[in-house]
Amino acid sequence: MTYLPDMEDIGSDVMDQVISAMNAYNYDIYTENDVRRALSHDNRSLEDFKALLSPAALPLLEDIAQAAQAETRKHFGNSVCMFTPAYIANYCENYCIYCGFNCHNHIKRAQLNEEEIEKEFAAIAKTGLQEILILTGESRKRSTVEYIGRACEIARKYFRVVGLEVYPMNSDEYAHLHQCGADYVTVFQETYNSDKYETLHLAGHKRIFPYRFNAQERALMGGMRGVGFAALLGLDDFRKDAFATGMHAWLLQKKYPHAEIAFSCPRLRPIINNDKINPMDVHEAQLLQIVCAYRLFMPFASITISSRECARVRDNLVNIAATKISAGVSTGIGEHGEEVQDKGDEQFEISDGRSVREVYDALVAEHLQPVMAEYIYV
Repeated sequence: MTYLPDMEDIGSDVMDQVISAMNAYNYDIYTENDVRRALSHDNRSLEDFKALLSPAALPLLEDIAQAAQAETRKHFGNSVCMFTPAYIANYCENYCIYCGFNCHNHIKRAQLNEEEIEKEFAAIAKTGLQEILILTGESRKRSTVEYIGRACEIARKYFRVVGLEVYPMNSDEYAHLHQCGADYVTVFQETYNSDKYETLHLAGHKRIFPYRFNAQERALMGGMRGVGFAALLGLDDFRKDAFATGMHAWLLQKKYPHAEIAFSCPRLRPIINNDKINPMDVHEAQLLQIVCAYRLFMPFASITISSRECARVRDNLVNIAATKISAGVSTGIGEHGEEVQDKGDEQFEISDGRSVREVYDALVAEHLQPVMAEYIYV
């Protein structure tokens, strides 16, 4: 838990507030009346958010979904943003027992050079997408800040919006990547239970829980326009993790009013060479409950539903509360550009392998408006 010498400590008190509130959160005390009271409010409080995540909310899930859908239409209309993740390296120095990229997993490793990155991004751009999320394994040695920055510069040639999901950095490093063209940063805390976190992350910089926790704030200090939050649902008590995720985002929104906030709601997926993880059950009803609770608590936030979920679940969620969907997804290295030969193994198994055109057509069929870029610089 102790910061390493190269890790910036910004002295933020947000983590202490979140962990204290999460530990005190007893979701079993909430009743149907508490949930109905939350639904009756125009602006939901932190207490309302707790009620909406409680078991007492499940019997009212239809009412909650209708309220979330109305909130979504009010702020986003029927638009749904499309993007794709692009994995440019899978070297990793962390030992996270649930992740296919972990340093002790025997997989094929690969890293794209600048020429290969260009071909990969050009191939993605041909599909019509104008937003990309760049990902690497968490290896500072292999995927340096300079390497990621160069990837951002190349991405800017092809895309209007560039996101990053890489290892946590210091604020000056985020500032450099922002100058290179990155718009936003997403960091999965995985679980907000620090004791469980320690048992899941056995080696590497990722073991330093507070440094990872404060990554979004450092990104905002570095000038990033937006930040994304997520817990990997199923690693621990999903209700407490979802509550902590929401409160974390809510506190940073209050502290940095200009920040654009986004949520992801990933559920644990199978990975290569690992049968040791038994996810704590998060069924479709609970996933819908979490997505709707985020929407009702922070109505202006973007909510992404990834290809970890099957097409049916994703199509349902974008009809209700999600506002961003991935398409044409591969979690392997260099799998969009056909000329890239040294492909690396995937991070996890996806459920929805539809192409960009197939996802686009599915959205149109549901009377939704696909949007290729949610932000345009002028």
